[in-house]
Amino acid sequence: MSGTHAPQPRAPRTDEQPATGPAHPPRPAPDHPGERAAADPIRLLAVRETPLSVDEVFAAVRDGAAGGTALFVGTVRSHDGGADVDGLGYSAHPSVEAELRRVAERVVADFPVRALAAVHRVGDLTIGDLAVVVAVSCPHRAEAFAACRRLIDDLKHEVPIWKHQTFSDGSEEWVGA
Repeated sequence: MSGTHAPQPRAPRTDEQPATGPAHPPRPAPDHPGERAAADPIRLLAVRETPLSVDEVFAAVRDGAAGGTALFVGTVRSHDGGADVDGLGYSAHPSVEAELRRVAERVVADFPVRALAAVHRVGDLTIGDLAVVVAVSCPHRAEAFAACRRLIDDLKHEVPIWKHQTFSDGSEEWVGA
């Protein structure tokens, strides 16, 4: 067709450039309560023997001032370290809930968290079961991703939960937090 032109590729979007229209200088951060952490953002912390619910955790972190919510779901996989896993069990130290709260409070202190939730399973689990669900809502997506990553990483490294794996060859392994 004469007179038609193929659309030109768009420049990648950045936080300083809107998706449409001309480039604008970045707006100064408004001094709005929604841009700051909530007064009591820790909404749900639990360690339980019953199956976990992604919907429960997601509902716990819903917040009208949050522009980003990041959620991580850890599941029991069928292999580890090159070996087939038949199943596993999680056990926890009596201080587990206090340590989980300490980790959550540190995340809340370091990021503008609007809402935070973390639930970990203990007991015997099978392949595909949910082992841990964590979520964080913040004013913006980058903060939500970073806070959620910190939450799951610190939970895995510092909260006293141990994993006992059984393998298809009959061997077993304990993995510490």
